[in-house]
Amino acid sequence: MDESVREAGGGPGLALDETGAWLDGVRRVPSPNFDARPADAVIDLVVVHGISLPPGHFGTPHVEALFCNRLDPGADPCFASIASLRVSAHAVITRDGAITQYVPFTMRAWHAGVSRFQDRERCNDFSIGIELEGCDDVPYTTPQYRSLSRLCALLIRRWPAIDVNRIVGHCDIAPGRKTDPGPAFDWIRLRAEVSRRLGDSRPGGRRGGPTDP
Repeated sequence: MDESVREAGGGPGLALDETGAWLDGVRRVPSPNFDARPADAVIDLVVVHGISLPPGHFGTPHVEALFCNRLDPGADPCFASIASLRVSAHAVITRDGAITQYVPFTMRAWHAGVSRFQDRERCNDFSIGIELEGCDDVPYTTPQYRSLSRLCALLIRRWPAIDVNRIVGHCDIAPGRKTDPGPAFDWIRLRAEVSRRLGDSRPGGRRGGPTDP
């Protein structure tokens, strides 16, 4: 596998297939909620989300059901208003750090909604969406930061237009409408871990940051 599509630093790490569409060695649950990116789209943004269904409940099957259009509106009072939504993300990272991929990275997942980054709207066109199992006011876990930083570093190697400063929250591209991943998310930690994995060789990288436990 070419180094540009494999995590640096030795060990099994993460790797993309030859097309850049799918992660090797992680669980895949294909969602029907995606379509093609515009022909001239350049992937240059990663959007971090937080999700739990019901809100604040972890380890349930309901996020997967939502992304696969199987959410039972009667399973919880809050599901009635969202069961008909057609949404997805490229990948979800659960509290234990496990990654499930739902949409090929080369395709457009339906994660951002009405959104703007700098002077561009429709962030789904040029971004990769990663959901963390969590909620705004509960700290995310060390395994989640580890998996997210590995994945972000891999994506930056594959799509060099991304850098650590182009890893943003849903709250950043849809302010006033979305708040996730929320104040509990540690951006300094994430960007330091991604920079370390990249050997501080990418634009926006910086020295330091925690080491993998």
